[in-house]
Amino acid sequence: MKPLLFNLASDPAVAARLAQLLPADSGELELHRFPDGESYLRFHTECQDRDCLLFCNLHHPDEKLAPLLFAAATLRELGASRLLLISPYLGYMRQDIRFKPGECVSSRVFARLLSDHFDGLITVDPHLHRYASLDEIYSLRSILVPAAPLIAHWIRQQIRHPLLIGPDAESEQWVSDVANLAGAPWQILHKERHGDYTVDVSLPDVERWRTHTPVLVDDIISSGHTMLETLHHLQQAGLPRATCIAVHGIFAGDAYRQLQACADVISTDCIPHPSNAIHIAEALAAACRHWLQG
Repeated sequence: MKPLLFNLASDPAVAARLAQLLPADSGELELHRFPDGESYLRFHTECQDRDCLLFCNLHHPDEKLAPLLFAAATLRELGASRLLLISPYLGYMRQDIRFKPGECVSSRVFARLLSDHFDGLITVDPHLHRYASLDEIYSLRSILVPAAPLIAHWIRQQIRHPLLIGPDAESEQWVSDVANLAGAPWQILHKERHGDYTVDVSLPDVERWRTHTPVLVDDIISSGHTMLETLHHLQQAGLPRATCIAVHGIFAGDAYRQLQACADVISTDCIPHPSNAIHIAEALAAACRHWLQG
């Protein structure tokens, strides 16, 4: 029998496209919230002995975690064969160490919760800072979908003479991958942070690239302060209007508005946002097919 795909009230456009691309039947799931905030779930599709795929984007994990775990537990009780979680953005990867006494290392706790309820996980470029891979904290079988080929394809199609720029050392893996795939030159800048909202970024060596379009690529854009500082340096250097690309565009507060004032802002649709221009459904579907065959 074909697998069943359920969308847990998440990103209908990506979920719909995924349903078109997968060899899976769309399952019917009823989800309701009571006045006190509790979740009610009911599966209207028979799932006995069928692989079940749950699409649930975890970019707001606290409000989604309880329904997600309830859904997984219920599918187990109803006889589902295997459970695969598809989450383009994987939350709770920030706190990967105990910086201060008494802190919760939430990435490990979150990983245990998901590993206890699912057999597999598919996500796009999780923020692996101090972890070499998800296998360090997840015991399920995970497949990571790289965004670099998708971003490189977009750059080749949209920007004639790109110069890829990474705002800090952490972005080097993303920038170098994208640049190599796009056949473009790249630079990594030096960042010095003085607090949550104060960042100094080194002035790049741009003399030989004045006719190129700066393309800033990072895995996550949240406050946008690092990008803004970099853009200001590029403007002062007299470079053309830049393009900012995020794998995961969080855009906290008015970050998007501020960035738009001095750059073209593009993101993948890992997180729903008006800046979405790089689509991930086909890559997710390919990863799902690979997982199902394993």
